[in-house]
Amino acid sequence: MPTIDRIDGYAEELTAIRRDLHAHPEVGFEEVRTSGIVAEKLKGWGIEVHRGLGGTGVIGVLKGNGNGGKRIGLRADMDALPMEENTNLKWRSTIPGRFHGCGHDGHTTMLLGTARYLAETKNFDGTVHFIFQPAEEGLGGARAMIKDGLFQKFPCDEVYGLHNAPDLNHGEIAILPGPAMAGADFFDITIQGYGAHGAMPERSKDAVVIATTLAQALQTIVSRNVDPLKAAVLSITQIHAGSAYNVIPGDAKLCGTVRAFDDGVRALIRERMRAISAGIAATFQCEISVDIRDGFSVLVNEEEQSRVVEAVAKTVVDPANVLTRATPKMGSEDFADMMQVVPGAYFWIGHDGSVPVHNPGYVLDDKILPIGASMFARIIETRLPVGSHA
Repeated sequence: MPTIDRIDGYAEELTAIRRDLHAHPEVGFEEVRTSGIVAEKLKGWGIEVHRGLGGTGVIGVLKGNGNGGKRIGLRADMDALPMEENTNLKWRSTIPGRFHGCGHDGHTTMLLGTARYLAETKNFDGTVHFIFQPAEEGLGGARAMIKDGLFQKFPCDEVYGLHNAPDLNHGEIAILPGPAMAGADFFDITIQGYGAHGAMPERSKDAVVIATTLAQALQTIVSRNVDPLKAAVLSITQIHAGSAYNVIPGDAKLCGTVRAFDDGVRALIRERMRAISAGIAATFQCEISVDIRDGFSVLVNEEEQSRVVEAVAKTVVDPANVLTRATPKMGSEDFADMMQVVPGAYFWIGHDGSVPVHNPGYVLDDKILPIGASMFARIIETRLPVGSHA
């Protein structure tokens, strides 16, 4: 069984929707146009619509045939990235500094395709909650929806999400049971030294020297404190200091991210970052403040839901192309927060094109839209079969 014929029939319309969203990208919590289109489409298909969860979030509620009480959530993210697009596509971004460089326009479109199909066929017994989430890219959209009562107002017994994957081949689907994507912290470290003339360093507490010393010392945490069998990354991605050739700056700032698959490892890294910073501050007789923020939880695919995705995927693509031993990804995904509340699974759909996500030249392959929509639809029909209340 390949993709669902009825959904294949929507392919042209889905592509048009996706390209329209692509041309009008909106970043986190600003998805006003996008959420309006989503709500309008859902209403047009007779789906009950709720707006405003997590700011710009949209929930569609659809009941199937029968009296089944089981409820499943399907989630797609809607936000773009604050970056420029560098492609020559006819439907390229029309908004400077905004780009669907992670393919969330595709995810939104796939879930719309699923919603239309299920609304037309209703070949399931239970309730589907279509969750269109804002602000996945580091701004906490999932947590905002949960805080607004997502799972109290729209209870789910399980949830599913997906992502496009240019690192896989077209027609490949990957599902990894267990920890699949890293948890992430973001940090800002502020150094308060003492400035002086560039020719008189002895009168300074040189913030540049302190910053570079601290940056090197922080790299010993993963190599010397973390269990070598537990993966972790500490990346300093920004250094800010100085304004002139002959002025030793008194202030500097380091920013970056920490990634790990184990919350215990994350806690260890945070503790060591603070301890090393305090030690460096004492050594150089300066003040160093450390702000570490929990950005993303570790994404853990439950065994049961992972098996569902694997079985369904084998009906949508060639069974040989269903990958269950995929390598965990150091990238993070805030769907993890939803999965900490409700058991679920998150999977990847491969497509043509080798440019990675978050690259200015990234291009989503529209041929995968029916694949994603079919995956979500078959999950519902498999988990909520007509005639069964299990």
